[in-house]
Amino acid sequence: MLNQFLLVVQVFFFLIGSYQVVLSLFGWYRKKERIEREPTKSFALLVAAHNEEAVVGALIENLLKMKYPRELFDIFVICDNCSDRTAEIVRSYPGVYACERFNASQRGKGFAIEWMLKELWKHPKSYDAIVMFDADNLVATDFLTYMNEDLCNGYRVIQGYLDTKNPHDSWVSAANGMNYWFCNRLWQLPRYNLGLSNFLGGTGMCFETKLLKEMGWGATSLVEDLEFTIRCIQRGIKPKFNFDARVYDEKPITFRASARQRLRWMQGHFDVTRRYMLPILWQGIKERSLVKIDAALYIFNAYNFLIGFLITATLWFDLLLPGERHFDSIYSLAPNWIAVPMALYIYAQVPLAMLLEKVHWKLYLRLITFPIFFFSWWPITFHAFFTQNNKTWSHTQHTRVLRLEEVQGKQM
Repeated sequence: MLNQFLLVVQVFFFLIGSYQVVLSLFGWYRKKERIEREPTKSFALLVAAHNEEAVVGALIENLLKMKYPRELFDIFVICDNCSDRTAEIVRSYPGVYACERFNASQRGKGFAIEWMLKELWKHPKSYDAIVMFDADNLVATDFLTYMNEDLCNGYRVIQGYLDTKNPHDSWVSAANGMNYWFCNRLWQLPRYNLGLSNFLGGTGMCFETKLLKEMGWGATSLVEDLEFTIRCIQRGIKPKFNFDARVYDEKPITFRASARQRLRWMQGHFDVTRRYMLPILWQGIKERSLVKIDAALYIFNAYNFLIGFLITATLWFDLLLPGERHFDSIYSLAPNWIAVPMALYIYAQVPLAMLLEKVHWKLYLRLITFPIFFFSWWPITFHAFFTQNNKTWSHTQHTRVLRLEEVQGKQM
């Protein structure tokens, strides 16, 4: 009886996994974004910063070199509960606004953005769109040109391509980079190609000002980007993925820092799943909306990963016990013509994404240590499930000072 129950559970999660595998096939091709519109949209660039004195200057200098009319964008740095020289450094750049916020009880990026938007609506100058970055980022100089194009074409929420600023620093930062290349190419791009909704990634995000005023921000969970994405989809608004608008994000160098960051993400993911999955799934079924059903399956991934871990651990434990096996694996029962190709393709997805993204050849050597990073998601997810009510935001320290030319040079 228990074996049959476990098989039913395995079939359910096998079908969800198969859906994602089939979806990924539509990321093998892409159309290059075209620029046809003249710069007309004005932008407020918001930079979220908490004790970022080491890196914020490099980003400001980068943004001031954007290939976009300077009169059409302003830079606002949210100096959120800073106890270092972040605000002082920001003020040293003429025309850049240092917006200081002090609130010990409401800590975290979501609260900081909500506060900043309220301040921005009081600003004497109005803007067509709001773009959000993190202080550790670097941004391609044509980023706003692509955002202008998408806004002129009627898109209201746009997510840029999240690349990695420092993949060569350590095996951990390389693994984080692989994770992002995989998600960009085989999760985000297929959804764009098929007309489904894309998902916000926390930085490199562009929002129509009118929409933000209508909706409010209201996303103060540990994964404010995912929460806002779901709220958009509920209203029938599909965030769009712009593959050519590049943002370079600093990844943790040490395993400990990476584990803390991923724990925060998974805690927030479980929280968002608990609050939004069933409502958006039911809404999608009633409206026969594949976009909303896909969104429900997307945010279910936290549980997909958790239960996948528990099933795998159970099957391996059963295999190691002496005597006959008590549980059957769906892969041992499935025909070889299904099980073998799917297993091989799943293992090949990360190097395939790297190949499609033309990643530097040296980073392929880091595939040797990538399984350590991948399998570490399992205990992190397990721990996150039991601590998902923890809303304490943890800051990831950023110290890697690079310039855009260095990053783009290393990637060539």
